[in-house]
Amino acid sequence: MTPQLRSQLLAGLKDGSIVPYLGPGVLADVRNPATGEAIPADSDSLIIAMNGGKPMAPKLMYEFPRAAMNIELKRGRTTVTKFLNRTYGETTWTRAALHDWLKGIAPHYVIDINRDTQLQDSYADVPHNLIVGVARISGTAFRYKIYFWDGQAYQPSELINTAIPILFKPMGTPRPEGVYIASDADYVDFITELMGGFSIPPEIKELRKGKQYLLMGMRLNRDTERMVMADMIWSAAEPAGWVFIAEPTDKERRYCKKIGLEILQCDLHEFIGAAIAA
Repeated sequence: MTPQLRSQLLAGLKDGSIVPYLGPGVLADVRNPATGEAIPADSDSLIIAMNGGKPMAPKLMYEFPRAAMNIELKRGRTTVTKFLNRTYGETTWTRAALHDWLKGIAPHYVIDINRDTQLQDSYADVPHNLIVGVARISGTAFRYKIYFWDGQAYQPSELINTAIPILFKPMGTPRPEGVYIASDADYVDFITELMGGFSIPPEIKELRKGKQYLLMGMRLNRDTERMVMADMIWSAAEPAGWVFIAEPTDKERRYCKKIGLEILQCDLHEFIGAAIAA
């Protein structure tokens, strides 16, 4: 990465023209302080944690939504929700270096497909909007909930105040309530409505026009995450942005070229100036 590009990315994150899009890799250095165990964030680690520390059958290890669907069919949807609440809402974790770094920049709009609360913790000192993805709910076609953080608690809201920070957690969060997109059925419902325009608030559809995106901690070799991302960044500038992938596959190269993302073949934590334990 050239010094000029680095300066461009940092300036864009600060002025809001570049939107951070956070994936599981941003939590690579997060540990349970009591046990030293890494936080389950990517597909494999989530599946193993959900299954009591053991891998599932190879066909279920393909992707977390498939494994979550299997658990849901056997033991009910609440089993998956309780696991995610326990993992992200009831367990203490160390802070991610990326989140501390991003807090110093304080972007106006952030998309975080992880289900932890560290992004929300970073903005706890300031009023902000929180958008949370939901699925398989009756009575409405919309697949999101909006909350306003007043500095003390989250309050349900009908509108987004675009003058204050906006945190978009499409895959859910335990705070203020444990709501998640997790199983295959959740993703099918959410993506169907996302493609129809019902999973993104109208204020965001307007705000996102002409933005560029910096994908951090993301791999683009899974169709599910690619479909969500492609619709989340709809109406982006050209080119659409950049993605950190140190060793991209041919499939990722083709996809990024198609969608207008430049691959940055460098380490994310080197970019932010943080070292992580092996």
